Amino acid sequence: MSSPCSTSAVLAVLVALAVGVGAEQPKERSCDVVGDEGSESQMEKALLKKLEPLSQIRFNVTVEKDKTENYVYQFRVCREVDSTSHDFGGLVQTDRKNGKTTVIGRINETQVFNGSDWIMLIYKGGDSYGSHCSGEKRRAAIMISCKRGVTAEGFEEAARAHWEKEQDCFYLFEMDSSVACPAEDSHLSVGSILLITFVSVIAVYIIGGFLYQRLVVGAKGMEQFPHFAFWQDLGNLVADGCDFVCRSKPRNAPAAYRGVGDDQLGEESEERDDHLLPM
Repeated sequence: MSSPCSTSAVLAVLVALAVGVGAEQPKERSCDVVGDEGSESQMEKALLKKLEPLSQIRFNVTVEKDKTENYVYQFRVCREVDSTSHDFGGLVQTDRKNGKTTVIGRINETQVFNGSDWIMLIYKGGDSYGSHCSGEKRRAAIMISCKRGVTAEGFEEAARAHWEKEQDCFYLFEMDSSVACPAEDSHLSVGSILLITFVSVIAVYIIGGFLYQRLVVGAKGMEQFPHFAFWQDLGNLVADGCDFVCRSKPRNAPAAYRGVGDDQLGEESEERDDHLLPM
């Protein structure tokens, strides 16, 4: 028979498990644009929403140069690399030699803007440079270029501007993604709209006129075509105009040959019959 203590312990464990299962996972923090709350422009909000499909992807790249540098960079789009540390680190550098971790940029100090086929995401407020760049805080700039059909690829370090500069230092990274591509224009051109309208009007005219001529007027055969006489005359006029403009032969040019007729025989001389007259 179990003791009351053991029964209480089992109940406590079951309650803890139930609470743990039922509790909602804390929502990850996202980008907070630099400036007062509510001062974000509609453009910045739209761009952050456009980048949302990339928020669940973790990007890693190893940079090794001349055996003096051996770093691993971890990056997330508008999410913390390590949500347990609560440091807002959106791009983090880890030295593989000594395991030291440095926050390059934080998502709570974000800037975002775009061009026709790219989006620039900037994380400010990183750890201080110390002796470099006047001791200012690090920042990371991530250039996201358009590449259709690709969710995200090619994350890599492009440049580092802090060894030769005294201020405005930054780390530059590049990647490709379809989220940076402009929306494909699916609208019809003006010419297409005019052509569709013209064809529709002609179809309505022919079909409607045909039904009217057949059902109301009682026309048969070609007379069922609306305004048949008008179009017939118009066709003849067009043919005459084409003949007049396009024929190479002059209309008043004499014929190459002429048939034999009374007008070509001429008048015979009266003298030829004078000897037949009676004297």
